[in-house]
Amino acid sequence: MDKIIQLDSIDAYNKLYGLKTLHPLVAVVDLTKATNIPNHFKVNYGIYALYLKNGVACTMKYGRKNYDYQEGTIVSFAPGQAVSVEMIENEISPNVYGLLFHPDLIHGTSLGDKIDRYTFFEYGQAEALHLSEQERSIFMDCLKKIEYELHYPVDKHSRNLLNVQIELILDYCMRFYDRQFCTRAKVNSDILTRFEQLLNDYYKGEEPLKNGLPSVKYFADKVFLSPGYFGDLVKKETGQTAQDYIQRKIIELSKHKLLSGGMSISEVAYSMGFQYPQHFIRLFKRETGSTPGEYKKQN
Repeated sequence: MDKIIQLDSIDAYNKLYGLKTLHPLVAVVDLTKATNIPNHFKVNYGIYALYLKNGVACTMKYGRKNYDYQEGTIVSFAPGQAVSVEMIENEISPNVYGLLFHPDLIHGTSLGDKIDRYTFFEYGQAEALHLSEQERSIFMDCLKKIEYELHYPVDKHSRNLLNVQIELILDYCMRFYDRQFCTRAKVNSDILTRFEQLLNDYYKGEEPLKNGLPSVKYFADKVFLSPGYFGDLVKKETGQTAQDYIQRKIIELSKHKLLSGGMSISEVAYSMGFQYPQHFIRLFKRETGSTPGEYKKQN
């Protein structure tokens, strides 16, 4: 059984790899300088982490599947995530660079207010960020600026400058992911087509009566993506969230049932997976501007 390590602090990570701690809340790591290389272990993260892998010395597993984590890619983790790490035998110094920061660093700052917008922290297996040479250079340059600040004597500007530099590197990752979504347009289109097919199939059978309303996670699992990545993919391709996409499909299907099946409003609600008809009525009015009963009378 893999050893489980709680990474609740920057110092805990540095001790794991035999690195020096320059700041209690931030670290720029270079594992080529590590003096200790553990193998076969599981990490429970209490900090934020981004890693750029330049070699192929280790694999990372989130859940039961390996990350798509090859040479020149970035993976990221947030507090609360658990990851298994396995080093390749006979590899002494993994060629990995990274940024770690503790949630305490960003509390009460503008970065803390917007940290949830960096949805790539929620991405799972097969969703790593693949960088071009130029993008890799930009990422490394950002790391160097943060490292410079870590070596600078602490003053009243230190915390703000660190937050600004971290926000910059996260914004670059958002830009690079947007580029990656564009370069994978054909794959994304196929996934969207599959999503539409799965949504239609869900309402052709007894699933709504058995399991209720479908969730974003339900469809993400069907196409082997994390809910975060799947949601961002749908938003990039359609301009609406995956949840909105599902709800609008529900409204379109329910309109057909209201007008063609002789079903009562409650029967339509239950057939669409709603536990309570009033929830269906509320959603219908929000999306169409009228209640189901008003819609039937108007049409």
